[in-house]
Amino acid sequence: MSDNASLNVIGSESEINHLKPHVNPNDIFWRSPRRDPFWQRIPAWADVDEDTFKEFKWQEKNAITTPDKLMKAIQDLASSEFIEDVRTGFAKAPMAVRISPYLLGLIDWENPYEDPIRRQFLPVGSQLESDHPMLTLDSLHEQSDSPVPGLTHRYPDKALFLALDTCPVYCRFCTRSYAVGLNTEEVEKISLKASMERWSLIFKYIESRPELEDIVISGGDAYRLKAKQILEIGHKLLDIPHVRRFRFATKGLAIQPMKILSDHEWVDALTEISDRGRKEHKEVCIHTHFNTAAEVTGFSQDACNLLFERGIKVRNQTVLQHGVNDTNETMFALSKSISYINVQPYYVYVHDLVQGTEDLRTTVASAARLEKHLRGATAGFNTPMFVVDAPGGGGKRDAHSYEYYDRETGVSVYTAPSVKADAFFAYYDPLRSLSSDVQEAWHDEKKRTEMLGDAIENARKNHL
Repeated sequence: MSDNASLNVIGSESEINHLKPHVNPNDIFWRSPRRDPFWQRIPAWADVDEDTFKEFKWQEKNAITTPDKLMKAIQDLASSEFIEDVRTGFAKAPMAVRISPYLLGLIDWENPYEDPIRRQFLPVGSQLESDHPMLTLDSLHEQSDSPVPGLTHRYPDKALFLALDTCPVYCRFCTRSYAVGLNTEEVEKISLKASMERWSLIFKYIESRPELEDIVISGGDAYRLKAKQILEIGHKLLDIPHVRRFRFATKGLAIQPMKILSDHEWVDALTEISDRGRKEHKEVCIHTHFNTAAEVTGFSQDACNLLFERGIKVRNQTVLQHGVNDTNETMFALSKSISYINVQPYYVYVHDLVQGTEDLRTTVASAARLEKHLRGATAGFNTPMFVVDAPGGGGKRDAHSYEYYDRETGVSVYTAPSVKADAFFAYYDPLRSLSSDVQEAWHDEKKRTEMLGDAIENARKNHL
């Protein structure tokens, strides 16, 4: 059939009824992740070429861990007042601070106070808020559901394997600030070092529990496992007949994609485990942690393309944070940006009740609003579920599935029948979202007990 004949069959452009206006190409920004030498804006790295910057060992060596290192790297990009503000933030943070050159280069240094990446990794004293009285270091009670050190068995068929306690960067909002990273002025950590002796107890427990089909290897960050340790853990889990799927949890793709591009031994080890799993009809994948579209670059795309070519599935778990991703626009941009590079949006967590992070927390209502606006903007499988990881060990619950929610006191109450039957789990909105009278009431032990008791009683009535 000739081109003219084909055109006659299909019809001309003028005959097509366009029900929607044409999209401005500039509005599809996620299809063109940045590939400029953004790191060269940092004075200390102005002469660093792309090949050097792409080496994961260079990224590790040049990580920022103190205000002095920060000042030496950025020099006059930020004011001395900002540096002093960071010093104050470091001193009050429950997490040790470690930020990769990659992330430091992505920060908007013309407006660092509002930058979403800076907010996640570099605390400033002037923005810290007093903790809600109900905040703790282990709000999820992972340790109380731990039959052996470093393993949490909460869900019937799933366990969390904390393989180690270090990361390539330290997030201010880490839900495991009780263990991850170095001791700080505020927190002395428990130790979960990478150790075959400790791991052997974990493997024995998993082997002894035939109901366990799903294992999350986390920590800490799986990026910090050596290639041989990826093989040791992966092959051991694949050897257990009833383990059907497991995932290596790493924030690495979001904060240091260079490891995927330059640590060939590590990627080959992961590929070996994935390939074996596929042949045995078991799923092996990566769960990663992008929080904003600003974290998605050409490096991210190249790293995810490599994993996609290797047949390795990647899912994303976001933490909802004030000033980072809590607007309709920022959450839409994040979901579209990671979907485009074959990272599936999976969860958006309402921020855990972690001490020292009140300035980052958001309300349950904000999660419901964001989910409502995001739903329908893209395919369902590329739309994340917004969840509250119920404080006290209830596990993940749909954010809007509360039994009761009092927006005046900020208390939402959840049940988890398949996890801990007959228990009620309360989440608390940040103090800033409440009236001054209610904020004051939360600091009164008697009133605090009354508010929580009323919420639980109302939840019990609704539940029945």
